[in-house]
Amino acid sequence: MRWSCSGCSKTFERERDLGQHLTKTKAKSSSPPANGAPGPSHTVPNESEDEPPPVPFEGDFYGDDYNAQDFPGFGDDDANEDSEEEDDADEEEAVGLDALAGEDIHLEQPDPVDHAQPPLPERVSPVPSAVDPDVIMGDPPHNEGGRDAEDHHRAPAPGGVEAAAHDRLRSKSVHVDHFGGQAGAPLPSQTSPASASGYRAYGSNVGGSSDNPYAPFRSELDWRVAEWAKRRAPTSNAFSELLAIKGLIEALGLSYKNAKELNNVIDAKLPHHRPAFTRLEAEVMGEKFEMYSARNVLGCIISLYSDPEHARYLCLAPERHYADGDKTIRLYHDLHTGQWWWSVQRQLEADKAGATVIPVIISSDKTQVTLFRNKSAYPVYLTIGNLPKTILSKPRRQGQILLAYLPTNCTPWRSQHFHPCMRYLLAPLQSAGLDGILIASGDGLVRRCHPILAVYVGDYPEQCLVSRMYSGDCPVCESPHSSLGDNPSEPIAEGCEIATPDRFAEACAAERIKPVQHPFWEDLPNIDIFQSIASDVLHQLYQGVFKHLLDARVARLPPNHGIRIFYKGISSLSRVSGAEHRQISRFLLGVIIDMNLPGGRDASAQLVRATRALLDFLFMVQYPIHSAETLDALDSALSAFHDDKDIFITLGVRTGFNIPKLHSLQRYVRCIKLFGTTDKYNTETSERLHIDFTKDAYRATNHKDEYPQMTRWLERREKIAHHSNYVLWRIQQVAVGPRPLNAHHGIRWHAPDMTHALDIKMTRHPSRRAVPLAEVISLSHYGARFFTPALTRFIVQWRHPEWTSRQVEYHADDFILPFERLPVFHRIKFWNEAIYGKETVDSVHVHPRQTHDGASREIVTPARFDTVLVRVRGVPEEGSQTRTWTHGCSLNDVRVAQVRLVFSLPDAILDYLFPVAAGVQRPPRHLAYVEWFSKFSATPDPNSRMYRVVRTIQGGERVASVPPVGLIERSAHLIPKWTHNVPRNWTCENVLEQCGTFYVNPFQDGHIYFNLY
Repeated sequence: MRWSCSGCSKTFERERDLGQHLTKTKAKSSSPPANGAPGPSHTVPNESEDEPPPVPFEGDFYGDDYNAQDFPGFGDDDANEDSEEEDDADEEEAVGLDALAGEDIHLEQPDPVDHAQPPLPERVSPVPSAVDPDVIMGDPPHNEGGRDAEDHHRAPAPGGVEAAAHDRLRSKSVHVDHFGGQAGAPLPSQTSPASASGYRAYGSNVGGSSDNPYAPFRSELDWRVAEWAKRRAPTSNAFSELLAIKGLIEALGLSYKNAKELNNVIDAKLPHHRPAFTRLEAEVMGEKFEMYSARNVLGCIISLYSDPEHARYLCLAPERHYADGDKTIRLYHDLHTGQWWWSVQRQLEADKAGATVIPVIISSDKTQVTLFRNKSAYPVYLTIGNLPKTILSKPRRQGQILLAYLPTNCTPWRSQHFHPCMRYLLAPLQSAGLDGILIASGDGLVRRCHPILAVYVGDYPEQCLVSRMYSGDCPVCESPHSSLGDNPSEPIAEGCEIATPDRFAEACAAERIKPVQHPFWEDLPNIDIFQSIASDVLHQLYQGVFKHLLDARVARLPPNHGIRIFYKGISSLSRVSGAEHRQISRFLLGVIIDMNLPGGRDASAQLVRATRALLDFLFMVQYPIHSAETLDALDSALSAFHDDKDIFITLGVRTGFNIPKLHSLQRYVRCIKLFGTTDKYNTETSERLHIDFTKDAYRATNHKDEYPQMTRWLERREKIAHHSNYVLWRIQQVAVGPRPLNAHHGIRWHAPDMTHALDIKMTRHPSRRAVPLAEVISLSHYGARFFTPALTRFIVQWRHPEWTSRQVEYHADDFILPFERLPVFHRIKFWNEAIYGKETVDSVHVHPRQTHDGASREIVTPARFDTVLVRVRGVPEEGSQTRTWTHGCSLNDVRVAQVRLVFSLPDAILDYLFPVAAGVQRPPRHLAYVEWFSKFSATPDPNSRMYRVVRTIQGGERVASVPPVGLIERSAHLIPKWTHNVPRNWTCENVLEQCGTFYVNPFQDGHIYFNLY
């Protein structure tokens, strides 16, 4: 039986072929062409002859006038397989760029759109054949009010910074001034011989290490089991029970029979790399108390400075970085680029040349170690500013060290006990900071080092404790509580001297400071404690400002990798954590926009402006690099907030702004200029250290007299970590010779590059191996309605890149897909191992709703089809191995789209569709079906400064395409344009379908905030 099309009289042998034909052509295109009959499907129409009219296809974004260069070769699948890196945990593969590389291209502008008939997608200009391996797409039609590709005017960057000024943060420093002289220089007469440097000194203290690199363990297997037991932290009983299995010890050749014997080996035979803990007894005001487990502060500093793993990363002298050759625009990033180090170095060099400053960074914070027993610990952490911040943020890099556990049973007189304890701990810094001490770094070079307290990191209560201020006052300046809401405020406080001990308490009360006679920092050299108290992003911004939202809007936000959905709103949250405050800040602006307030539109606009200014401050202050211009923008953002902050009083949200945490925002610019960017001294680091150094240590004890057990547990882990690096170094000596001084781990740590694009990782196997096409196009499943016509155009164009758009359109009309099922992927992951390690930085979810099979059909997983940014113009810089948001990348280069399907073509039909013998290269393995949104408007909303987008519609249908997955830059979070009353039928699952207008959320994460402008 044959099936016939009533519109064009074509016949088909199978009903499904007719169905595909009708799906592609729709009603208008099924009518006979103007010349009365279609041309033969196997003949390429001649341009000089009359052609059948083009089919008005509703749903392809690539354009119509294709040419030979529009779809350059992507390389074969073998090339992709060669670059795959398997993640054992998830069986994933790195698909590489799967996208752009090559020379820059010029894209010609579309012809004016004729609105008399449904317009065809516009043309993409020729792409040089050297471009490999991806497709560069042109802009779609129907973009009234959008950005013009030839319009070179760029909107301001985030925070109102000029685009040119913001671009300077994307480049390396143009000019660097070194301090010069003998600052940081080694002492030649004191330099250690190579035999005593690095791990050689450590190895000489390990018995049997000359012949056995794994000593004191018998073999590699003996060592690996011990390493696993201490790093993966099974309980002692569990490990002993494992070794008690009959024949296991003999089979593995282990030198220990249980956890106790392993601990004895570690305690007795592995040398200490860091100072041992001791228990001290202190006396304050006639009262004796124990200070649990303290270490020698100089020993801790020396262990960090002399660690062979840190030798190549140490910064030894201050520098001034500039963004221009005239040295007018100063750049700040790590601590050595700040003003404090330069000032201290100048003072030391004036006394005696050749000093090496070791900036000491101390942090303290009391934390709970149990949920129900109210058990707490009071750890003090130490690190040195010579190490880059990327090492300090990674606990496994051993850049932080636990200095002591302070007493926790002295709450009524906490300040009276805190200062004597800290004074005892830091007393050795007095003479060492003034006179210097000789320390050899991991490479054996000896320098005269001056350890000086540079930064004290703590939350607001800790800052008040250090500066002796009362809660409610500013811990660093002289502003009274009644003026904390003013901008600007009083200058930084100066230490007051009270010379009459008999009237000490009365004098302290007059100065509004706590009666602490001898603060711990009193005799430390080169320190102004009020200057050294660092700003605290976590507690001052995240946990101190953002708390008021509308639950109905919050519960209906579209999901995203970086956005948590609070299904019950947030008004009922109790004990909101820092992570939850961070999540709230990411969608705060989107849920207050267009609110129906008592003051009408003016009040709503003022609320949006105030919130936007505060969010700009929050996100800009976390940049990993700052310039003088961005610091001015920080001050401007804070001033803009103060200009509009009265709206919160008008609305009854607050009665005033005398809030210490809000007041503290005024000193962020000063802190960055002195000590570099905030990621060097953020309390988030100490919060993370609580897990490794306190909470995990407590869980490893029997909860009785826990501090000795906690410190022994930590010492053993530190010994194992250092010995692991030593073993790796010994193995490298055999492989590459004696040159390396440390164990290379394959990653060169450097400051995060916010312009660096993210690479794509896909699962090695599809989520579903064979999805019927009926499910693909079904609105109750994947909803890719125009999947068949979009894919056929992609295939025809790929096979014949030399054809014009009319030829492609004509032949796509007759093309029949030779398959009924295809493999589908439900997730795209984004990562950048060079910067973020193996962490999944972003992801895109693409899957239909999953329900129980029973009669209730209860929803197990809601449907999720995320929105993304797709590159539609531009390629990476020539010679680049990865995609990068370069100076030329702007909102003109990307478009928002919703991904409805991620798929691969079935392997069985690849040779048929793309015959290699005929010279046809195969497309990338991973393709996506996307539905497009309008391009970004020429200017953002004047109050929220967010860009508005709507779905791109032609002929009443959504515009869709099949681009390679490699063109997807990252996810994009859209915020609905709310009505005054949020429709009840809107949910986080269907809001992308129900709402017509959206704002692109710039606060999704720091990467998109920095780059999307």
